[in-house]
Amino acid sequence: MKLDGLFIILMLGGTALVSNGEESMNTNHHSLSATFGGGCFWCLEAVFERVPGVRSVLPGYMGGSVEHPTYQQVSRGDTGHAEVVRIEYDPERITYKKLLEIFWKAHDPTQLNRQGADVGTQYRSAIFYHDEDQKHAAEASKDAVNRSEKHASPVVTAIVPASTFYPAETYHHAYFQNNPDAPYSRHVIQPKLEKLESEIGITDQTQ
Repeated sequence: MKLDGLFIILMLGGTALVSNGEESMNTNHHSLSATFGGGCFWCLEAVFERVPGVRSVLPGYMGGSVEHPTYQQVSRGDTGHAEVVRIEYDPERITYKKLLEIFWKAHDPTQLNRQGADVGTQYRSAIFYHDEDQKHAAEASKDAVNRSEKHASPVVTAIVPASTFYPAETYHHAYFQNNPDAPYSRHVIQPKLEKLESEIGITDQTQ
């Protein structure tokens, strides 16, 4: 993913979407947050925005040491951030446990600091938990994946507290939806979606 653009801070309902790990992306008290890193955020965004019960998905950066990082900085590995998606979901329609199950299927959690051709710590597999319940659920889910022996190698996904979330530049938002004919969309995202549609029945919720 090699693109140019300017970093902006989104405003939603008058609240900046640059927040600590406990702040929700919106003020709907019936929504909960989940934050995952699993390679390019374009892929995870396209997957989770198709999941029933997910209200919004926002790509961004988390887990680094530099304030207000730009995509160019993150993609060079200068800041320590991971590319992530911040998910707002309705807990009455989908559970955090189910989101974790989809997360494991949406990427290869045994690859350290890479996903396919995307290489670097910014593409690391990580679960950023927002409370102790999410931490325990993530640890139990990771253990279950390892015990299943689905993968030949152990899961390397980091489970760490959520920190400040920085929304990605706007040209990253809804990338697959806005750029369906781009090479990355056709050769990476679309095949992933087709595979997951057959495995877990996700459908296009964006239309």
